[in-house]
Amino acid sequence: MMNSRTTKQVKTAKWQNIVILLILLFMLISALPNLYIDKVNIHLINNTHSQQISPQDINTLLSEHKFSVDKISTSTASTTITLANKAEQHAIESLLTKELGDNYSIESSIENTAPAWLKSLGGQPIKLGLDLSGGVLFVLDVDTERALADRLKGIVLEIRSLAVDSRTRIDKISQPNNHSIVIDFGQTNEGTKQENKDVLLSEIKKNHPELTQSKGDDNQIFLTYSLQEQVKFRQETMQQTLKTMRGRIEELGITEAVTQKQGKNRIRIELPGVHDPEAAKRIIGATASLDFYQMAANSNSVGIIQMLDDNGRKLRMNAQVVFSGSHIKNAKSGKDEMGMPLVNLTLDSVGGKKMSMFSKKNIGKPMVTVFSEFYRDAKDEMVKKSKVINVATIQQHLGSKFSITNMSSPQAAQELALLLRAGSLTAPVTIVKQRSIEATLGEDNIEHGIKALTIGISFTLLFMTFWYRTLGVIANVALALNLVSLLGLMSLLPGAVLTLPGIAGLVLTVGMAVDTNVLIFERIKEELKRGRQVLSAIESGYKSAFSTILDANITTLITGIILYSIGYGPVKGFAIILCLGILTSMFTGVFVSKALTNLLIRDNKAQLLGVKL
Repeated sequence: MMNSRTTKQVKTAKWQNIVILLILLFMLISALPNLYIDKVNIHLINNTHSQQISPQDINTLLSEHKFSVDKISTSTASTTITLANKAEQHAIESLLTKELGDNYSIESSIENTAPAWLKSLGGQPIKLGLDLSGGVLFVLDVDTERALADRLKGIVLEIRSLAVDSRTRIDKISQPNNHSIVIDFGQTNEGTKQENKDVLLSEIKKNHPELTQSKGDDNQIFLTYSLQEQVKFRQETMQQTLKTMRGRIEELGITEAVTQKQGKNRIRIELPGVHDPEAAKRIIGATASLDFYQMAANSNSVGIIQMLDDNGRKLRMNAQVVFSGSHIKNAKSGKDEMGMPLVNLTLDSVGGKKMSMFSKKNIGKPMVTVFSEFYRDAKDEMVKKSKVINVATIQQHLGSKFSITNMSSPQAAQELALLLRAGSLTAPVTIVKQRSIEATLGEDNIEHGIKALTIGISFTLLFMTFWYRTLGVIANVALALNLVSLLGLMSLLPGAVLTLPGIAGLVLTVGMAVDTNVLIFERIKEELKRGRQVLSAIESGYKSAFSTILDANITTLITGIILYSIGYGPVKGFAIILCLGILTSMFTGVFVSKALTNLLIRDNKAQLLGVKL
């Protein structure tokens, strides 16, 4: 009979096996969606009362342009075209729009071929990177120096306004460079003026604590961004630009995009699955900002700018902005009572307070909405282009919600709302690199990567079976479960994206997983040479090899984490597979292998004859 200690060990082993089995089952179900593909459906909706176009006519039209489809189905409301190659979606939609005109509305949808029970569990396949699914790569340059200079220009206008309010005379205020302001008060010895000057400087210090104040000759005050503050400003500008770009990409509905900082002042954006780069460029490359100005009176001395509206009328505005698009919390396009397009805005608490104070004092006066964007001219110089999109009279005391009317078209209203929802940019951004990768190239990458993985796995399986016999078979089963677990884990993580270097990481994971088993088997050999029995040698081999395996994998994991944190694009794809592969290799190589060894060898003494050690 078994003693109490042996009985306790058997019960513990059973519970461990149950937990391992449940984990493997969960990973298997998570990996299953990768066996099914997405199908793109194009829906033709008849806008007239005429007869629906026949499937034969559609098939003939597409065949003439060398497009292939899986099937075409019709109903009373629409005709659905299921594409054989989703990379042809944009080209087919353009062709149908051109041929069918306004008689049909064209909509598209993506449908996965997975069974209903799997969809009900919410399983998702692994997201593919740019090099595997095709798409568009943008590299953006963020002009942080221009942003700092513009920030100082705004502060100069604010100082002029504060000087008027505090009745302080300023002879001259200048901006000698992109990080400092010089205020020249002129010759003044009167005590009251000195008090006013102190009040002004105190107010500037309160509003802008990041500026260092220092006295110069001839009654001058220098306001300067220190080197630390300049670095801080540039970092904050990059973070705000990254946040804005990610918001715009979310508005486009692209969930697998990669948006990250590259170098000192550049942003790398990868848009997998995007096959219409111009549509993405209009949103990604737009450096839209929205500013609201007060119409200037002739006697105003704070500063005046002049612009022309769409009708050629010259508008004179106070140079100081009432508030900017950075305070916009939400923006939605819509229509007014007359059916004209407009954009409904919702401001944050700061913007709402500014609008409330301004509108309360200016009821019955006009307010000008100016839309600005940056672009590079033929000389590769940054140029700011602004236009007046709205001049409206403030009819009542406004708060955090109001509308921009007189939009040129519903599409213009939609695009403006999208840009404003994603946020205005504080720094000019230009596209310095654009590269499109066709889906066919991505399919070739997948095919070659899988071929390399298959060859690597095949040689590994053959070697382990030949060299270790029964234990080699156990290692091979653990290796297969390791790949399933890795695919399942990647499918679960929302930020995990499989790239071509990631497939190389899969091949490396195979070697690492086998290495774990080799270490264990060699330790078992050593224990047998010391005269231990087979069962005791197996138990001791797994136990003594664990610390070595743990140390080796932790050092590799640290390297992978560093690669992921400082790398970008393909480097990140490789690093994430490496890190996840280490975790699954540890799990299957140690725990799953040990459970299989207990089942096939410990509980079946006849299997001992097949062990080659």
